Amino acid sequence: MKRIIFIAMLAGILTGCDFKSGRIENTKELNREIKASQIKRVTNVQLVSSADEWGKKIAQIAEKSLRSELEKNADKGLKHCQDLSGIPVVAALQKEYGVKVQLLGTKDLKSASLYPKEREILDAYAYSAKSNTQAGDNLQQLNDTLLVYNAPVAAGSIICKKCMVGQDTTFAVWRLLFNKKEIIRKLDAKQLKD
Repeated sequence: MKRIIFIAMLAGILTGCDFKSGRIENTKELNREIKASQIKRVTNVQLVSSADEWGKKIAQIAEKSLRSELEKNADKGLKHCQDLSGIPVVAALQKEYGVKVQLLGTKDLKSASLYPKEREILDAYAYSAKSNTQAGDNLQQLNDTLLVYNAPVAAGSIICKKCMVGQDTTFAVWRLLFNKKEIIRKLDAKQLKD
């Protein structure tokens, strides 16, 4: 009788344990959570150089995508001037890099949604456009958690001509808003692959 009870208990324990799938999945998930919660050491130089490198790449891809949309169908493309997330490539970049991509112009010079430093930078881009001088891209730290990358669009571009109609000075600037936490997450994911 004791033997039967022992065998029944042993069978119950063994059937209750799924050694292969559940344990392995839980272990992988647990390892991912442990890695995510560990303190990462990322220098300010790494943050800035990554944001600068990614900013250049994202601005080029966003510009090419918007230009393509405007050339294919100008009416539909004009909607994307205000909301770039409607372009699948730009939406994918925003998701992958945790970045907010916008196209700014004269109307944004007084925008309360921009940080004061950003309005100053935008004003400098507007001045460069008025005086026909070449302005380069720019990366600024806005606060403890945000970096902004700006890149001017060429004045003769279809983007300036179609998206910035009615401005006294024809210029457009890409605004890429990076969260430092997302940069660190992306750098950490890259290190795990390497």
